[in-house]
Amino acid sequence: MFKRIITLVILVPVAIVLILLSVANRQTVTLAFNPFEPSDPVLSQSAPLFVFLFAALMLGMIIGSLATWFNQGKHRSRARNKAQEAVKWHSEADRQKAKATELARSSTLPPPAESAPRG
Repeated sequence: MFKRIITLVILVPVAIVLILLSVANRQTVTLAFNPFEPSDPVLSQSAPLFVFLFAALMLGMIIGSLATWFNQGKHRSRARNKAQEAVKWHSEADRQKAKATELARSSTLPPPAESAPRG
């Protein structure tokens, strides 16, 4: 519940700011990829400013996510190895338990013979 409240406290203001930016920046701008000839139509793109802002935001999120994913690879690998080791030891424990049960069944002593009633 606390996590949901924190998420709402953060996401609602961010959404409001993004909507306000989108409404305020509807004018068309040209993004030029050629620094030597900015008016080159082949290497320039015209769109509303908020489109470029959202594209930059999404690109940053993707790059950040990929960097985090690659950086945490060693932790995922270690977790995978520990999980495999845990499965191995659980199966070994089950095997030993079955072996002990079988050994206990086979080595049970016959019940003592009842002696004749004294009388």
